[in-house]
Amino acid sequence: MPRTRNTFPSPGEVRSLLDNAYERLATPDFIANDPVQVPRSFSTREDAETIGFITATIAWGQRKTIISNAWKLADLMDQAPFDFMMNAGEQDLQRLDGFVHRTFNAMDLRQFVFGLRHLYNTHGGLETAFLPAEKSTLLPPVVDMISLFRERFFEPAHEPRMHKHVASPARGSNAKRINMYLRWMVRPNDRGIDLGLWKRIPASALHVPLDVHTGRVARELGMLRRQQDDWKSVQELTEVLRGFDATDPVKYDIALFGLGVESKLYPTL
Repeated sequence: MPRTRNTFPSPGEVRSLLDNAYERLATPDFIANDPVQVPRSFSTREDAETIGFITATIAWGQRKTIISNAWKLADLMDQAPFDFMMNAGEQDLQRLDGFVHRTFNAMDLRQFVFGLRHLYNTHGGLETAFLPAEKSTLLPPVVDMISLFRERFFEPAHEPRMHKHVASPARGSNAKRINMYLRWMVRPNDRGIDLGLWKRIPASALHVPLDVHTGRVARELGMLRRQQDDWKSVQELTEVLRGFDATDPVKYDIALFGLGVESKLYPTL
């Protein structure tokens, strides 16, 4: 039976539950079954952010398959993803032929190589591709940063089918995969999970990567009233999480996701 409004746990109880879950789940063991293990395995920033972006892009479906295919990508790039992305010629790119993850295929992968190469050559790298050219003490909202990144990524000639692989929150998408990528790159490397490689985007600006697990748990706990898994829901849930930790709201993504996978929810659910 669906919960009524007055049967939800209190905000204090929810925060306590999430804090406890974060303390329990946010350990290096988390990465054993999570795609973040792939970028974490690379020691240089450029390798990690390059393979991390492509890994996040294919992060839908069964996690076991996502991880397997992400490692396959790393092997196809000779375990040197940045060098491959920047320098691969036509003969090198042929080794990508035959790769497929759901609707992401070898043609998409080739064009991702060109798109990422363009961001490094023209816009100074992946982090700066999210940021306005004019330096300012005030960052734009994350929805604008993602839109700017997307616009720049698609500046080289590409097939229209590519657009579906980089979400547009400005058009209502929950942008789960790119929010997850931002979490990986921005959140501090203090628990052995996220990488903390980017310093110009603060953790306070991040938005929760909304998926079926986080959305279900958030609704069961009364944190999310909107039923669609769209950008408005991302904003709604992120604002609640900011009330728990304004400087690092998306740390609770690990708690929400882990609780959803375990189905260990609030005791009275």
